[in-house]
Amino acid sequence: MPSIPDPSSALGPVMHHLIADLFPICRSITGDGVRQTLRALRAIAPLELREVPSGTPVFDWTVPDEWNVREAYIAEASTGRRIIDFKNHSLHLVSYSIPIRQRMTFAQLKPHLHSLPAQPDLIPYRTSYYKPTWGFCLSHHQLQSLPDVEYEVVIDSTLSPGHLTYGEHFLPGESTDEFLFSAHCCHPSLANDNLSGIVLQAFLARELARRPSRRHSFRFVWAPGTIGAIAWLARNEQSAARITHGLILSCLGDGRAFTYKRSRQGNAPIDRAVEEALQSAPAPARLIDFSPYGYDERQYCSPGFNLPVGLLMNSQYGQFPEYHTSADDLTLVRPDALADSLAMILNIIDRIENSPADATSSNILTPPANSIPSLLADSPADTHRIYLNLNPKCEPQLGRRGLYATVGGQTHPREFELAMLWVLNQSDGLNSIADVAARAKLPIDIIRAAANALLDHHLLCEVTP
Repeated sequence: MPSIPDPSSALGPVMHHLIADLFPICRSITGDGVRQTLRALRAIAPLELREVPSGTPVFDWTVPDEWNVREAYIAEASTGRRIIDFKNHSLHLVSYSIPIRQRMTFAQLKPHLHSLPAQPDLIPYRTSYYKPTWGFCLSHHQLQSLPDVEYEVVIDSTLSPGHLTYGEHFLPGESTDEFLFSAHCCHPSLANDNLSGIVLQAFLARELARRPSRRHSFRFVWAPGTIGAIAWLARNEQSAARITHGLILSCLGDGRAFTYKRSRQGNAPIDRAVEEALQSAPAPARLIDFSPYGYDERQYCSPGFNLPVGLLMNSQYGQFPEYHTSADDLTLVRPDALADSLAMILNIIDRIENSPADATSSNILTPPANSIPSLLADSPADTHRIYLNLNPKCEPQLGRRGLYATVGGQTHPREFELAMLWVLNQSDGLNSIADVAARAKLPIDIIRAAANALLDHHLLCEVTP
């Protein structure tokens, strides 16, 4: 089947204009900002809004209460002058901050203020989805300039039963085998990490809908990060088996060289197709192996699903200086880069569509060599142990067990938290502790400690090889 014409020259400015329209909206994992964003995308692709009520169990998680915010600021109590105002930038408010209206000293206020000493001119992005607290973000220069006076703190927010909202669009093809595209839609005012992916995905759906025929069926999901993908998988547990290829789309507008993170399987047809397509990129692409830290590929690639889903980016999450800061703005995302990313995605799709049917039909591959238990005689006995994840479908919720940081958005996970994610993702009854450490490239002692913590919380059980 011939490729559709390259849409890059015409669609780049159009996509950038839509990103500019969506940029000011305060998005989080729930709330009116997500709905407003998804409804705006309907002008491009006829996606359906799905609502999941608060309190709904989704595997090991529960859909949280819905959060909305009307106003938030910090003002000098004596003058009323606002020194931080949510209206000026949605990153100023820690996402999911509880309501508060109180006067306090600077000493009382300071623990609730977040800045980046290493990037003193930028506002960081921070969240506290699952621990009731509040906070504000500001540049470090501004933090250092605040006088030691009394302040009035106001957060006019609501946190009450409502819904989690995600968007979904389906294009049927000749086969029931599905190609999944997924993008997270939960970040406020971040242009590259968040908006580039969700806008590109909408235009991709429109371009594919215009094709006279499609070999595969195509499914598009716009969901809040982590909890949204988990909710989608919980609602589509049986039909997820039809997914034979998948891509997460994010950070695709900065014009830097492409980065591809392979699926957990490592050598699925989608992995091979992306690697081949990236050979035509103008700058050498970076190929990285799967890890259980990142975006929603870690949910689709959890051991209970093990779907062939990779992650396509320009700059890698956490690895570019603007990541999760106010520098990820409309100047970082370029129309030509958006167009180039869309053209590359269409190139990847064409390679999958035109591949022999028997080369693309299976999402169950032989485990990689390092997943075979390595029972080495000269290794400590406990490194031979093999565990089974008792919550294999998506990550278990570590935060409510006290195993994970309560304030999110930081660039890098702590090493122990990363070790726990590796142990959970690789504990499929095949991998020993030594195998996990080798694939994670983490010290065996940290992997062992992570496994013991997960055992203590009844998230693992030991199995006999």
